Amino acid sequence: GMKYEYKVLTQKDKFFSRKFDPEKLQEALNSYATEGWKVCATATGEIGAGLGAREEIIIILERAVS
Repeated sequence: GMKYEYKVLTQKDKFFSRKFDPEKLQEALNSYATEGWKVCATATGEIGAGLGAREEIIIILERAVS
């Protein structure tokens, strides 16, 4: 059977330099795509609690392992 591996992409990824930006996301996804990664799921997670809480996007990438 096929084996898969996963990568979790968050706003802390090296591509974003701490500021979420759709253009940077596109750049990151295209860059990972050349390595065989594709988006398999997205989610939002709440980071922190109380007034400091914020939603963060989490993107799960998948690729087949040869």
